[in-house]
Amino acid sequence: QVQLVESGGGLVQAGGSLSLSCAASVRTFSDYRMGWFRQPPGQEREFVASISRTGVSTYYSDSVKDRLIVSRDNAKNTAYLQMKRLEPEDTAVYYCAATIGGGLSGLISTYDYWGQGTQVTVSS
Repeated sequence: QVQLVESGGGLVQAGGSLSLSCAASVRTFSDYRMGWFRQPPGQEREFVASISRTGVSTYYSDSVKDRLIVSRDNAKNTAYLQMKRLEPEDTAVYYCAATIGGGLSGLISTYDYWGQGTQVTVSS
């Protein structure tokens, strides 16, 4: 049973920064490709970032790639999403997702496991 738990969300002013964490309860974290997605109020879930099993390769949505950094620490079974210069449009529930193997992907259907999400609210 794979469990993913996000943390680090909260309320931040526009222009501020926030770091999210995703702790995974798995035997070998490095077996899993990780992804971050978000769901703004009243909208569909959308891709934010993906990171390879080793952490060497990353892939970002065009809308966030200059402001967000995805990383992971395989020794700690944790993935991270650092967000800076946040905008009100970044307000959403942020989810981490995982799947075994495979290349980087922004497709929801390619991820098998999901966390419960953490709320990020950016005030103007």
